[in-house]
Amino acid sequence: MGSTPQPRRGNTRQRIQDVALDLFAEQGYEKTSLREIAEQLQVTKAALYYHFKTKEDILNSVFEDLNRPVEELIIWGKEQPRTLETKMEILVRYSNALDAAAPLFRFMQENQATVRELSIGHTIKHRVIELVDLIKEPDAPLADQVRCFTALFAMHAGMLALRDAEGDPEEKRRATLEVAVELVTRAHDPGSAA
Repeated sequence: MGSTPQPRRGNTRQRIQDVALDLFAEQGYEKTSLREIAEQLQVTKAALYYHFKTKEDILNSVFEDLNRPVEELIIWGKEQPRTLETKMEILVRYSNALDAAAPLFRFMQENQATVRELSIGHTIKHRVIELVDLIKEPDAPLADQVRCFTALFAMHAGMLALRDAEGDPEEKRRATLEVAVELVTRAHDPGSAA
């Protein structure tokens, strides 16, 4: 069946989120019941219900918690000049936010159809578009727009694709960030890369 999910945080709400995400990723969102989540936590279903009424409530709460740094980044980015330095800072902060949201991304990778149907799927798509708008020039040629989209998707894909690759997780994150930086630098200043 796989590894036993291990709660990573302290309070009950966070423990519910952690266990639910692990079970959703391991078994699939549709196949996981609130009863199984309660059993894994060794609490009654009523105790679980006190915090969350549905699986989607749990998932939405996880997303809201992990999305908060991205929301703050977008607000910050909109107030900054469109310099290459600002764009690099956006990529670094986004890389850190993705690192913190790794359990959610694992769930999303394993449950893509479900994510598309849930409200978080639309929100995630909207956030990525907002981030791309912050790192691309308003009148960017199509190839540079593609570079900026690709930079963000490289960060997403790198986190997932390199998860099982050998090596230090921080080194893998830095390598993915390096590729994203190269793409955005090229899009910002087309003469900067051969």
